[in-house]
Amino acid sequence: MITILQQGGFTTVQDEGRWGFQAFGMPIAGAMDKYACRVANLLAGNRENAAVIEMTDCGAAFKFDQEQFVAVCGADMQGKLNGKAVANWSAFFVPKRGELMFDTATSGLRTYLAVRGGIDIPPILGSRSTYTRARIGGLEGRALRQGDVLYLGGDSASQAISRILPSRYIPDYSSELTLRVMLGPQDYMFADSARKSFLTSTYVVAEADRAGYLLKGPKVLPVGKETDIVSDAVGLGAIQIASNGRPFIVTADHQTTRGFAKIGYVIRVDISFLAQARPGDKIRFSMVSEQAAIDALLAEKQIYAKIIKKL
Repeated sequence: MITILQQGGFTTVQDEGRWGFQAFGMPIAGAMDKYACRVANLLAGNRENAAVIEMTDCGAAFKFDQEQFVAVCGADMQGKLNGKAVANWSAFFVPKRGELMFDTATSGLRTYLAVRGGIDIPPILGSRSTYTRARIGGLEGRALRQGDVLYLGGDSASQAISRILPSRYIPDYSSELTLRVMLGPQDYMFADSARKSFLTSTYVVAEADRAGYLLKGPKVLPVGKETDIVSDAVGLGAIQIASNGRPFIVTADHQTTRGFAKIGYVIRVDISFLAQARPGDKIRFSMVSEQAAIDALLAEKQIYAKIIKKL
C-alpha cells in the first residue's frame, strides 16, 4: 500500500495507453513520455504495460507501508528516500514505512515512478491510464490527491535487483530540441514558402499540457484564407495549424477529430522528447522520410532489448 503525502503539480496513474477506441472518440491517453515509462517498468522488473505514477513539473511524496522495490525515470525531480538523495534512472528498495519525496524538476518536465507489481487499479477499456477530461481510469478518473491510497498488483516479470541505467540509454532533456516530422496529410494547403518557413524557424513552447503543445513563432499561413477543414481523424503527434497560423502539437489526451489542417506529424519516437519540453523551451522541425521514422522506431525497440538483456 502507498499513501500520497503530497500530491505534487499534476500526478496521475498511467500505463502505455488505451488503444483501439479512437474511432469512438476515446484518446489513447497513457504516459506522455512512453520511453521513460517503459524503462521505469523494465528497471522495476515489471511487465511493459504495468501502471506507473506520472508526475508533472513538481513531484509528489509517498509513504510505503511495506518494503517495496521501485524505479524512477524521466525528469530529474531530485528524489529523496527518507531524506537521502536517490539517483534518477535507477531502481532501488524502499524500506517499510519509507518516505519517497520529489521536488521541482531541474531538467525535463515529467517523472515516472514504477513500483514492482504495478499500481493495482481496475482497467477501463483495457487500460489503467487516467483520462481526466472524461473522468475515467486511474483513481476515480482524476489526479492524485494528498491522502489517497494506492495498492499494488502482480505485473512483475523479473527479479528485483538495485541498478542504475547505463548513461548511454539516458536521454538528454535540452531546452532546445529538434523534432523529426513527416509532412502531411494537409501540407498541400500551405505554399512552398510557408512549408520552408515551418521547417527552418525556431518556435517557443507557449503552453503545454497532456492534450498538446501550443507553439509561438513565425506564423504558418495557408494558401487560402483559412486552415479550417472538414473534421477528420487526429493521431498522436499531429501538428495542427489554427486559423491564426500557430502550430499546435497534439499529445496523449488529444481530441480524436478536429477541423484544423495538419501540416505534418512528429514521429513516434520523438514524442517522448516533446513530452519533457517545458514552456519557454525552443523547438525546431526536421523533415524525414517514412523509412527514417520506421528506422527510428526499430532503433528504440533495440534499446529496450539491450536494457532487458542487461537486467
